[in-house]
Amino acid sequence: MTDSITLSILDLAHVASGTSVRDALLRSQANAICAEQAGFKRYWLAEHHGMRAVASAATAVLLASVGAVTSHIRIGAGGIMLPNHAPLVIAEQFGTLAELYPGRVELGLGRAPGTDLATAKALRRNIQADAERYPQDITELQQFFAEPTDNQQVIAVPGAGTQVPIWLLGSSLYSAQLAAHMGLPFSFASHFAPDMLQDAISIYRANFRPSEQLSKPYVSAGVMAVVGDTSAHAEQLFSSVQQQFANLRRGANNPLPSPVEDIRLVLNEMEIRTINSTLRYAAVGDTTQVQQHLNNFAQAFDLDELILSFPIYDHDTCLTAIKQTGAMHIYA
Repeated sequence: MTDSITLSILDLAHVASGTSVRDALLRSQANAICAEQAGFKRYWLAEHHGMRAVASAATAVLLASVGAVTSHIRIGAGGIMLPNHAPLVIAEQFGTLAELYPGRVELGLGRAPGTDLATAKALRRNIQADAERYPQDITELQQFFAEPTDNQQVIAVPGAGTQVPIWLLGSSLYSAQLAAHMGLPFSFASHFAPDMLQDAISIYRANFRPSEQLSKPYVSAGVMAVVGDTSAHAEQLFSSVQQQFANLRRGANNPLPSPVEDIRLVLNEMEIRTINSTLRYAAVGDTTQVQQHLNNFAQAFDLDELILSFPIYDHDTCLTAIKQTGAMHIYA
């Protein structure tokens, strides 16, 4: 074992059933304060649209509120779905954040719509054409964050000269190849898309080209962390996200469900098997079990960083889980 690896948090600003969007936004602020106090390195919010369980659609706006209540934890997007936006707009948004919170802001990018087809259309998105332009849009965004050249016609103000660090996020081999080619840190969405994790990491490391931003490969992977007083308590807490994934598969757009005593009372065996396979890397248990799981996961894939999400219905329980996990030492 070497030094413990970096721990960070990915937040979706969960809207729990029986609560409001405002409650979810205030919950994210409280989670970020707790994460900073617990020693997490970064706190990211994810862009999703039209989902009743997720309140982080206006990601940069919510990040501004998180930055205002914290002092040193890094804040960023995990991620911004760049094809939904003009690169100049994102440069201005994150350039503004970088000026407000110097040295703390970073930008993770993805190319998926982050929503359903109807909502993507409402975003004025042409999915095929926008996705094909993704590499060029990243390059354009990097240029907007750089110091402007003498003959540069379009300048991001704010944005120019902020040098906001860019990450590439993904759940496919394409994202791994692009991150390697561009010499950018790579974060894999193994918390909900585990199948290609090993292949993606191998491709990224084998093909990495050093860049001005990064001299050697750097890999982060997502894991859901559900910490309970006991193993049985954790399994009960985990039933919320199991139900949420079942709702998504059924086309039911609902807030995060409250936990149930026995998941078999609300989901059939086929649903449980399918969802548990999708969420196979989730760390569910008491503090000892979760720490062991995270150690095993980090070592199995030789990770540089774990980015954890806490899909826990009750906010006080979620805060306790953040504190307990922040105190863990995870080794790769």
